[in-house]
Amino acid sequence: MGRNVFPVVFDGHNDVLERLGGPDGGGPGAFFERGEKGHLDLPRAWAGGFGGGLFAVWVPSPKTSERTPRGLPPALDPAYALRRSLAATAMLFRVEDRSGGKFRVVRTVAELQRCLDEGVMAAVLHFEGGDAIDTDLDALHVLYRAGLRSLGLVWGRPNAFAEGVAAHFGRSPDTGPGLTKAGRELVHACNDLGIMIDVSHLNERGFWDVAALTDAPLVATHSNAYALCPSTRNLTDPQLDAIAASDGMIGLNFGVHFLREDGAEDANTPLEVMVRHINYLVERVGIERVGFGSDFDGISVSQEIGDVTGLPRLMSALRERGYDDQALRKLAHENWVRVLRKTWGE
Repeated sequence: MGRNVFPVVFDGHNDVLERLGGPDGGGPGAFFERGEKGHLDLPRAWAGGFGGGLFAVWVPSPKTSERTPRGLPPALDPAYALRRSLAATAMLFRVEDRSGGKFRVVRTVAELQRCLDEGVMAAVLHFEGGDAIDTDLDALHVLYRAGLRSLGLVWGRPNAFAEGVAAHFGRSPDTGPGLTKAGRELVHACNDLGIMIDVSHLNERGFWDVAALTDAPLVATHSNAYALCPSTRNLTDPQLDAIAASDGMIGLNFGVHFLREDGAEDANTPLEVMVRHINYLVERVGIERVGFGSDFDGISVSQEIGDVTGLPRLMSALRERGYDDQALRKLAHENWVRVLRKTWGE
């Protein structure tokens, strides 16, 4: 990249597609203009050493006061979910089309590594929830051909495959049932196709079901340590141990309410809180199994990060705390490349 002295960052999660597609998002062209809204666009990415990541397709729940018995938004209408998902996926491809070769949707590790080496932004198509996928899995196969390479089984609501967790502080992530029969079939299909399964947002019973079924590494693209911040969105020590045993990884979520000991959504959160989480995760699962999963454009971040241009400040803080160049490369992108290679193959 040549923009800063730190290794290029490949990030496990962002929601920029949802922002671009929103009423004031500006569409695909806005991604190429340095903006003040949100956290991520191409000029700011270059300034921050951001070389790509998993670009999430997320479908918002319609505005309703209805809730399930466990306080979750109800399951989505599949036709609505598919329509919104295809629109967001099309947004990703329109960004690629307008990029003049500066942005590429990648489907193999070789393509990803080439982009990181050549300064082209690499985007992996990720679905944050299987709401748009039918239980016959026809849509899964079509989406795979289109470029889907990473799938979170759920967001914070139920669907045909599993149940997610609402983001509550001070509660256990053991909030509901495990995978359905269709969910177990979806895990096997993802293994067969080489689609990475993301356990972020999945409740604890669902996590353990995936762990028992999958033959791929366990990956949480944007979650943190429950021991440091007891949010239902974070992972308990036994879950972290299972990730380590599978040679998977966890991407640090930058959302302050998933980092702080008090769970407060307070932008006045020092970088030291993020470093503390990384230290804990590295000690628990190993330096080869930790990366970044910022959740840019989906959460509130520390004002010391601000947006993607703040990544060098985080890297500098890690270096000051004793992380050498080799460790920083692993955290920045090498661990993601490793786990994707183990999941996708060569």
